[in-house]
Amino acid sequence: MPNSFSIGPLDVHFYGIIIMLGTVAGTFLASYRAKQRKQDPEFVWDSLVWVLIGGVIGARLWHIFTPPPSMVELGITTQYYLTHPLDALAIWRGGLGIPGAVIGGGLALYLYCRKQQTSFVLWADIVAPSLALAQAIGRWGNFINQELYGGPTDLPWGIYIEPAYRVAGFEQFTHFHPTFLYESLWSFANMALLLWLGHKFTKSLRDGDIFLIYLIVYPIGRFLLEFVRLDSSQLGGINANQAFMAVVALAAGAALFRRHHKK
Repeated sequence: MPNSFSIGPLDVHFYGIIIMLGTVAGTFLASYRAKQRKQDPEFVWDSLVWVLIGGVIGARLWHIFTPPPSMVELGITTQYYLTHPLDALAIWRGGLGIPGAVIGGGLALYLYCRKQQTSFVLWADIVAPSLALAQAIGRWGNFINQELYGGPTDLPWGIYIEPAYRVAGFEQFTHFHPTFLYESLWSFANMALLLWLGHKFTKSLRDGDIFLIYLIVYPIGRFLLEFVRLDSSQLGGINANQAFMAVVALAAGAALFRRHHKK
């Protein structure tokens, strides 16, 4: 399966196209929700460049500091990236982490809101369903690249992985769990839940609640998927993504409870 095509000297990667489709779809949704909240939809488009830059930087840094075992075996470690800065910048070769993208994009949105003297938690609520939508679409880039799949399976929906893309130790298997699909469906469900909650409980929700619910729902799904996924990043023998997701879900849940707990 080809993962890119050429236009003259330019290589266009399907992964990048899918990521941009997710970004544009999410931005249109956020713009629509801004109108519903009686906010200026142009704010969404004006902040997009900030959020994109912050998200890409955060996603790349997450990958650099938590490289998967398959890359570590090839010598592509954090130390390698620190001593080869040009390779650290080569995002077109792969290596972007969603946790870092959320952190970087969220920080960029916070700084932009401060610059515009507006409420960050309000806009975090507005963009939270869009973030879930962008993730749901963007995960299909992993299908194109034949990466981030799960363990071997004989289930009807198992996906065929070409030998060149199989994780070391699993070369004898042909079909694997499509964890990209599981996460995509989870993210679509997360988006639908956030939109429904925002519409159904408008009067009882406080600014920032929708974003906190996103920070509970997505991490729970990702935490569970890490049990299935192969080649997960390790730090000190601990699954870095899984541990981080557990901390985020618990912290967001505690924050949401505290906000609504009545003495």
